Amino acid sequence: MKRKNIILVLLVILGMVTFLDRINISVAGSSIMHDLNLSPAEWGWVQSAFILSYGLMQIPMGALGDRFGHRKILAAIVLWWSAFTAFTGMAGGLMSLLLIRFMFGIGEAGSSPCSTGVISRWFEKGEVGKAQGYVWAASRMGGALTPFVVIPVMMTVGWRAAFYLLGALGIVWAVVWWLYYRDLRETSVPRNTSVPSSPSSLPWSSILRNRQFWLICGMYFFYAFGSWFFFSWFPTFMELGRGFDKTELTYAVAVPFIMSMIGNIAGGHLTDRLTQRYGIKVGRKALGSTSLAVSALCMFLAAFIPGKMAVFVFLSLCFGIFDLMLPSAWALCIDLGKHYAGTVSGAMNTAGNIGGFCCGILFGQLVQQSGNYNLPLYMIAVMLIISAVLFAFINPEKPIIKE
Repeated sequence: MKRKNIILVLLVILGMVTFLDRINISVAGSSIMHDLNLSPAEWGWVQSAFILSYGLMQIPMGALGDRFGHRKILAAIVLWWSAFTAFTGMAGGLMSLLLIRFMFGIGEAGSSPCSTGVISRWFEKGEVGKAQGYVWAASRMGGALTPFVVIPVMMTVGWRAAFYLLGALGIVWAVVWWLYYRDLRETSVPRNTSVPSSPSSLPWSSILRNRQFWLICGMYFFYAFGSWFFFSWFPTFMELGRGFDKTELTYAVAVPFIMSMIGNIAGGHLTDRLTQRYGIKVGRKALGSTSLAVSALCMFLAAFIPGKMAVFVFLSLCFGIFDLMLPSAWALCIDLGKHYAGTVSGAMNTAGNIGGFCCGILFGQLVQQSGNYNLPLYMIAVMLIISAVLFAFINPEKPIIKE
């Protein structure tokens, strides 16, 4: 197996570990709230602590990887967040849990931008979409597997042990990465010559003046407004909004994540194939914009049509279809960011996490004010339409920084 493919396998495994560690707290939420005597409002702050630090640290972590090399930075951040995953099992109350989850988010913030930086250095232009697709598909598989991994451990030895187990898994990955991976400047393997291995400085003034930069950040803000619904409110919506019981909920949550995994793999292959055949405008923005528009329709139908099966089908389709665009969006960070791909992807993901934070707050407020769980889905459908429009205005042929 080629060295770059082994590296991709390691990134795929990392994607799974990232979401296992991220979503396990949602699966264990009711047990943690009971044991630590937390109210729903306090639990909301626990969830928000992660999103806050995760969003704030995207750009710094991406820049660190670009500047100092992804061998050191990825190994360090995975060790960091794995330690705080394990520390979650030691939490004794609200304040300790808030601090632990905030620190956990700092580490996880570097996963996606640093993985993008690695892909930009090891894969050619016609391969980056597929590589991104596999990594993001793995993250969704991690989300689908989480209830099947965490619940049996919780039922056998308690929720704290689940965090110890997943923390150890991340430490093993970090050790393997450190022993195997070498930044391209440290090895004789020819690298992608269009991507320098370590920029000496970050031209923020040029980046912030560029229209493309703000379009990609805006597009991802509105996209993530929808995707964070699946990471946060989705199980509650299915249970309280549409009447799924807990025995049905595990599969009702897992299947949309599996659809998302399929969407990421298909989207990665599609963006590269369409780019090679029709050019980068079709391969990136036409695919992305169309996927977002169709997913908005599915979200609207999920809100409009009553019943359990209809909402299950349309939300599964929505998650799968709008993640067709995800490899295109992250490949755009390489197309537009060039050797600043880690920094640009970090900025894009920061905007997305701001969107997710807003979704969590507004969703709860709408439900509280109206008593209607369907109303926020209409709001999310509008956000996905806005994302589709912004995606259509991005020109992937014009890099943010001219080299």
